[in-house]
Amino acid sequence: MKKPSDPDGLSVSELIGLGSQSARKSYYPELTARMSELEAERNRYKWLFENALHGIFQASLNGGLRAANPALACMLGDGDVATTLARCTTLAALFVDPADAREVQRRLLDEGRVVGYTTHLRGEGGRSVPVAMTVVQKPSADDELVMEAFVADITEREQARRRLEQLNEQLEARVQDRTRELERLNDELRQEIAERRRIEVELREARDAAEQANRSKDRYLAAASHDLLQPMNAARLLVATLLERRLETEVQELAQRIHLSLEGAEELLTDLLDIARLDQDRVEPQLEPFALRELTESLAAEFTTLADSQGLALRNCVADAWVVSDYRLLARVLRNLLSNACRYTPQGRVLLGTRRRGGALWVEVWDSGTGIPADQLDAIFREFHQVESRHARDRKGVGLGLAIVERIVARLEHEVTVRSWPGRGSCFAVRVPLGTPGCQPRLAAPAMLPKSDLSGYRVLVVDNEPSILASMQGLLEGWGMTCSLAVDAEEALAVSPPDLLLVDLHLDDGVTGDELVWRLREHWDHPRLPAVVLTAERSDAWLQRLRAAGLPYLNKPLRPGKLRAVLSQLLSSGVDP
Repeated sequence: MKKPSDPDGLSVSELIGLGSQSARKSYYPELTARMSELEAERNRYKWLFENALHGIFQASLNGGLRAANPALACMLGDGDVATTLARCTTLAALFVDPADAREVQRRLLDEGRVVGYTTHLRGEGGRSVPVAMTVVQKPSADDELVMEAFVADITEREQARRRLEQLNEQLEARVQDRTRELERLNDELRQEIAERRRIEVELREARDAAEQANRSKDRYLAAASHDLLQPMNAARLLVATLLERRLETEVQELAQRIHLSLEGAEELLTDLLDIARLDQDRVEPQLEPFALRELTESLAAEFTTLADSQGLALRNCVADAWVVSDYRLLARVLRNLLSNACRYTPQGRVLLGTRRRGGALWVEVWDSGTGIPADQLDAIFREFHQVESRHARDRKGVGLGLAIVERIVARLEHEVTVRSWPGRGSCFAVRVPLGTPGCQPRLAAPAMLPKSDLSGYRVLVVDNEPSILASMQGLLEGWGMTCSLAVDAEEALAVSPPDLLLVDLHLDDGVTGDELVWRLREHWDHPRLPAVVLTAERSDAWLQRLRAAGLPYLNKPLRPGKLRAVLSQLLSSGVDP
């Protein structure tokens, strides 16, 4: 029997050509069973059709919708299936764009089925519903072409797609904004780079100008030091000559004051030159092993007279050890420490000693002087700083000695420490690495010899400054020596062979003292003739050159005591007067 809700309007009996009252049913039990199965299948299909989650509809290719399920009606916003069927009387009425309906029809006829076709169906009120549908052909009893479509609502997917597109547009906009910002920053960076390059050029030019100024200053200092030290050297020698003579009390006091003033000026000039060289890294240490006692005995001989004149007891208690350092620079450090110790010790004693700790030797200078307050222990190493120097009359020196000590110690990679007890004294200590004993002793100045020890020796002094020659002649003849003078190599070669040479480093016409010594020794066939080079030059290159030549040297302004000690040692090696 035909049921009104059947999708195609036919009952199963009618499909197979049997009536409900057919007598042939009793003769065909198997046919009856098949009919029951078909009826069950029909009911199952109907149930699936009506309860499917996705929309399903059947339509004639030449007409409108023939059937639809509730899911489709709900998807389109209709109240029931009947409303949907009544609204979509033609297939084109179901689609928002009639061209989509025609495209589906065409593809269905050409291909037999359409899978995953996306389009927009017209919903209630004309709203557009995005869907994806799969369409198949279905045979019909009346030979009419029927399509059956399975429809999925892709509204959320479309919304997600649109949202993604919006996000992409926003991202693209942000990328464009960021690109414009980066382009702006790149422009600023290029400008900044250009500005930095300009500044670098200016800095290089300023640096070059500063280096040129430094070189000019170095040349000026070198020239000034030579020009200043030469007359100062002559004055010191003249005053030393006066002090060794018997003078009236007033004249003696005046000469002593002149001597002290010249000594202060010499110390200031020497310190300023040394500070400049140290700050410009022009001091290159020559580290080598040597016997420390040779150095300290020389220093003790140098400072004994100063300590005696101040009523101080100077003791040298240095261990018999070898150290690795720069002989000349370490001597300058200890000389400054001994000078300060003598200067700031009104009475008592000064001790030069050593203490071994681990793989190093601490060379210590003790004094029983005024001491240093604890809050000034760090400040004493600054330039021009002096303890308790509120008034000019209280100042002793210019305050560069310890600044030089700190710089030299840093260049040597040694260490300096200070301990002090106000009112009781101080101890300055320098840490020096221990070395392996060798067999090449250095020239060390012995204790000063009496004047008569130099009497009768013949000495040749070569200097291009007449004032220096006159001063040296007065001093040396005062010690009982026979003095010959020469201003250049020609005059020196005309002199009879002496017992000792005193030669200035820089002579006229580019002649140097070491070259002249070699020429004179060769001229007199005396390769071991004792010689001392006198110089205001303090550059490492020149001093290394003199050391390589085996020539002892003394810096100008000359200290008469040190000069006499060196002459005594050289002449005590077996030369007869």
